[in-house]
Amino acid sequence: MKSRLHQKYLSEVVPALRQSRRYANLHQIPRLEKIVINMGVRSDAEKSALDDAAKDLAAITGRKPAINKSRHSIANFKLRAGQNIGCRVTLRKDAMYEFFDRLVAVTLPRIRDFRGLSPRKFDGRGNYTFGVPDQTIFPEIELEKVKRNQGMDITIVTSAPTDGEALELLKLMGFPFAEK
Repeated sequence: MKSRLHQKYLSEVVPALRQSRRYANLHQIPRLEKIVINMGVRSDAEKSALDDAAKDLAAITGRKPAINKSRHSIANFKLRAGQNIGCRVTLRKDAMYEFFDRLVAVTLPRIRDFRGLSPRKFDGRGNYTFGVPDQTIFPEIELEKVKRNQGMDITIVTSAPTDGEALELLKLMGFPFAEK
């Protein structure tokens, strides 16, 4: 069974985009391709910091995170090649739609003084990236068990060729953008 947001995409968003942009082919209509959640950990932090970040990311997404390793040694940052520096999860298909739904409906409104996200954070190719300063805004995280606050970057990858098309897609999907 498809998620609620996927049903909305097929029944409401596709016809609205097709009418407003006059797409000749159904495959030209932009869609969500994947969502990537990345948590970086300072290289000089204690060894359990990465384990805690991976555990929190697994609780948030329901998937086991992949560990990111550094590629180069950088002496100024006390970083060695092959050292663990973060973790990431890539969500696709049903897991992506479920996470997007929880993000829009539950998580983002829990941010203090939230007035929407900036519509200027597109990368020029239709992908939107924003940062979350604290993992405790997610309801899956138990506040008593948090040892350190950890931020994360969330990237929403779309098939839209331009930022304008991606912005329209995300607005129709219910993503909370700040008004100008």
